[in-house]
Amino acid sequence: MKTLLPAVAAALVAGLLSTAALAESLVLYTSQPNEDAQATVDAFEAANPGVEVEWVREGTTKIMAKLMAEIEAGNPVADVLLIADTVTMQRLKEAGQLMPYKSPEASAFEASLFDPDGTYYSTKMITTGIIYNTSAAMKPAGWEDLAKPEAKGLVTMPSPLTSGAALIHAQTLAGIGALGWDYYEALAENGATAAGGNGGVLKSVATGEKAYGMVVDFMAIREKAKGAPVEFVFPAEGVSAVTEPVAILRTAKNPDAAKKFVDFLLSEEGQQVAVTMGYIPARNGLALPEGFPAREVVKVLPVDAAAAVKNSDADLKTFSGIFGTN
Repeated sequence: MKTLLPAVAAALVAGLLSTAALAESLVLYTSQPNEDAQATVDAFEAANPGVEVEWVREGTTKIMAKLMAEIEAGNPVADVLLIADTVTMQRLKEAGQLMPYKSPEASAFEASLFDPDGTYYSTKMITTGIIYNTSAAMKPAGWEDLAKPEAKGLVTMPSPLTSGAALIHAQTLAGIGALGWDYYEALAENGATAAGGNGGVLKSVATGEKAYGMVVDFMAIREKAKGAPVEFVFPAEGVSAVTEPVAILRTAKNPDAAKKFVDFLLSEEGQQVAVTMGYIPARNGLALPEGFPAREVVKVLPVDAAAAVKNSDADLKTFSGIFGTN
C-alpha cells in the first residue's frame, strides 16, 4: 500500500499536467475569409496538438473597431492578430499595442517583409494588378495602358475609402515617379470609375460591364480557373501588395501559444498552407500557386508603412478629390 499510494499520486499529477498542457489556448482575431481562417487554424492545431484556437473573423476595419473598443474598455480579448495590411499594424505598433517577438523563422524572409523590431511579420503577398475581359480589344501589359484612348470609359477599380488594399495600391502607384497622382488624374479624365471593393470590380469585368479593372491577384486567378472570361496581368512597372501580417498583442494572455502561432505561419509548413489556398508565399524558396507566373516575374513595389500611416488622410482626400468618391 505504501508503494502504491505514491504511484497513484504521481499518475494523478501526470494526468493533471497533461490536462493543463491540452488546455493551452489562443484567441485569434483575423480578417481572412472564413474558409481560409478555418484552414489556417486547422493546420496550426494539427501541428500543435496542445493548443486550442478560438477565432473571430471580420473585415479589417470591423475587427480593428472591435479590438480598439476592447482596448478602450481595458479588456482586449485577442492574443494574436492576422489582418490585411502592414499599415494598420504600424499604427498599432506606434500606439504601443504590439509585443515584440523575434521569430527564428524570420531568417527565411526578406527584411522588407517584417518589422525590424519583430512586432509584425508578413505571411503572404496579395498583389493588385490588372484584370481584363478576354473579349476586350486591347490586351494591357502595364498600368499606363489603362489611361489610353482604347480604354476610355472601360476601367473600374476599388475605392480606397472601402478597401485597405486599394488605399495601399493608390499610395504605392502615387509614389512612382513615372505615374504619381497625375496617373490617377489621367484615369479619371479617361472615364475610369472607383467604387466599392475588389469583389465588385471582379464581377464588373467578368460580366463584361467593364473591360478592365484593378483587382487583387487571387480573385482573378481563381475566377479564371472556374471558367470566367478573364485574364490577369502583373504589370511590367510592378505591383502593390498587402501582406496579411501577423502580430502578438502586448496584452496577450497566452503569449507562449501566440509565439507558436507566429512561428507556424512563418514556417515552411505554414507557408505551404498559404500556397495551397492560392496565395503567393512571403517566405523565400517556395513555388507560387498554380495559375501564377514564376516568382521573378512578379515585381513587388515597396511601400513605407510608417509614411503610409502618416499620409493616409491626405492621400484619401487626394483620391476623393480626383474621383469624387464617397
